[in-house]
Formats: sequence, structure tokens, C-alpha cells
Amino acid sequence: MPRPFHLAFPVHDLAAARAFYGGVLGCPEGRSSAQWIDFDLFGHQIVAHLDPAAKPVATSNAVDGHDVPVPHFGVVLTMDEWRTLAARVEAAGIPFGIAPHIRFQGQVGEQATMFFRDPSGNALEFKAFADDSRLFAK
Repeated sequence: MPRPFHLAFPVHDLAAARAFYGGVLGCPEGRSSAQWIDFDLFGHQIVAHLDPAAKPVATSNAVDGHDVPVPHFGVVLTMDEWRTLAARVEAAGIPFGIAPHIRFQGQVGEQATMFFRDPSGNALEFKAFADDSRLFAK
């Protein structure tokens, strides 16, 4: 079983990060200070670090007809978790950069994917495979 990853990233407002990651995404909160907050993102440790001057990067790459933001991070979920999260994000009125859809349909890497941004502009992607054994298939 893979070990959890750790990712630290900048946010311009900790209260907005807490509302987004804790409230919208449903991530349990761990330790925190006046400068950072730990969140449990589907079993992985992410840490929002306060940087009032944080600005999102506006680079993208073309993938399957979409402009995919780079950098981005997220988690590979089960299909049921992915559908539930898509509904939560939509219900919260968070705009999708790339709406939930099936990418690479009929190919080895077929996957459900969606992209959206947190309040600081950090790009997130959540995806799911009908067959997890295809995650790294060529």
C-alpha cells in the first residue's frame, strides 16, 4: 500500500483556505498555527502556508483538447468518491476550470477528471479510473 504524500503550498488567506479545504472539500483539519494549516486530503497531508502575496501560476498544457493548468495537484479517487466530490464542488458554486468529464475515452488511460481552483488560485485535479490497474498503463 502506498504511503501518504505530503505537499506544502501557498495561500493568500488562511480563513478562505480553511473554508474551502475543510468546508467544501471536506478535508479534516490537523495541526495549525497563525501561518499554516494541515489538512487530510483523502489520507494525504497537505499544508496551506500563508503567503499574502501568493499569486497563481498561469501556465497550461494542451491535453485531450483542454488547457490543463500547470502546476496542479490532487488525488486519484474511486469513481464513487469522484462523483461525490464533483457534486460537492458544483453545489458550492465553485467554477470548474475543466468540468467533470471522461478523458481518453476508449483508450488505455480512460479516466474521469475535473479541475478547479482554490480561493488562492491553486489548481486542483481529481480523477478516477474505472480500473485502477490502468493508472500507469501505456
